[in-house]
Amino acid sequence: MGSGQVTDWQGKHVTVAGLGVSGIPAAKVLHGLGAAVTVVNDGDDDRARAQAADLEALGITVRLGDGATLPEGTELVVTTPGWKPDKPLFAAARAAGLEIWGDVELAWRLRGPDAAPWLAVTGTNGKTTTVQMLASILTAAGLRTAAVGNIGVSLLDVVLGDEPYDVLAVELSSYQLHWAPSLRAHSAAVLNLAPDHLDWHGSMEAYAADKGRVYEGNRVACVYNVADKATEDLVREADVEEGCRAVGFTLGTPGPSQLGVVEGILVDRAFVENRQKNAQELAEVADVRPPAPHNIANALAAAALARAYGVPAAAVRDGLRAFTPDAHRIAHVADVDGVAYIDDSKATNTHAAQASLAAYESIVWIAGGLAKGATFDELVAGAAGRLRGVVLIGADRALIREALARHAPEVPVVDLDRTDTGAMLAAVREARTLARTGDTVLLAPACASMDMFVNYNRRGDAFAEAVRELSSTDG
Repeated sequence: MGSGQVTDWQGKHVTVAGLGVSGIPAAKVLHGLGAAVTVVNDGDDDRARAQAADLEALGITVRLGDGATLPEGTELVVTTPGWKPDKPLFAAARAAGLEIWGDVELAWRLRGPDAAPWLAVTGTNGKTTTVQMLASILTAAGLRTAAVGNIGVSLLDVVLGDEPYDVLAVELSSYQLHWAPSLRAHSAAVLNLAPDHLDWHGSMEAYAADKGRVYEGNRVACVYNVADKATEDLVREADVEEGCRAVGFTLGTPGPSQLGVVEGILVDRAFVENRQKNAQELAEVADVRPPAPHNIANALAAAALARAYGVPAAAVRDGLRAFTPDAHRIAHVADVDGVAYIDDSKATNTHAAQASLAAYESIVWIAGGLAKGATFDELVAGAAGRLRGVVLIGADRALIREALARHAPEVPVVDLDRTDTGAMLAAVREARTLARTGDTVLLAPACASMDMFVNYNRRGDAFAEAVRELSSTDG
């Protein structure tokens, strides 16, 4: 399917850029195919040396601390997603007329002739949940499938493994799409677009263009978000196969060629006979867990991709019912004194936090961390009417505090000037004093976690432990 398919790797000189989670498997796979592989890596720490030793034992050349220079004789560059496009190595490769592939492109090129088609999902937020929902629906339809890609399951492993699949649910990041020029999905969805990773892409336009690559060459359906015009624009700009349709999803009543919601029912008006008049009931909103608006949107996108593949309506319902979301995604921790405590530590940017805040009526919001260059005025202005109080933590909390002063000056704010391990317990205790019966204490930080925690999982765990400590002191 890919243009310029490489069939004979024997002796082909391939440079792999970066040792990361995708670089090491790529190097091993290429070496196993007979290529002469050189791995270059910027870092030269103990971990990198240990990884290099493992690869060198196989006969793979590794150059540590020298990621800028293109090795002599290179015929192809395969990069890990994290390497920015402006790296000198890539400029040298382009000047030499070489192709640059990411791990997704490599996996795409290595698929066998009877390979399973890909149903691809990208977007700023909701990718993992949507792909997992999609895999659950496909499984409910009796199809052999897996949730793969950016979700943590290597596409290379799946493509080259012995397990036969009917269809794959594939999560793709903007980084991966940037380096996947020949990828052609059966159908694909862009869930939403909001500023993120702009330091990598260079501009919002470049970020959007990379997301839009997921639609290139789609065969059956390009699924877009009716509420996010930018996603529909990407469909219009895409070069798709003849007969491929634009299919929208909306939280409102769907028009023809859309999926949407009518009186608590998820409805399909895209994959039915006579779309002008007919609609197919798929599932109830109550079948989606949790039934927060943005999660219903995820479910509709997953359903659209499954229906594009020909999955019956009953499998959509059964798959959504069987799906359990990952930890730290609007997870209900406990009720204490009539107040619900919700862990959405995964809300690491403003767009994700906005979706989370929209799911509840009266909120004590725990927010803050590393802002990654984000601004908070739009987020705070949109949520101001729902806020009972705010507890701020983390390195960049002043940015949120200033936005609150501008757009929600009447909302009480507790500013915790602590970054130690006990800070989350203090934050939860402060939130409890602000909350009233019927309120929701919501951890939706709108920031990354690395100023205080190893990752968002640890931050969410700390919140849950603090809530459990509250409930145990009650009893």
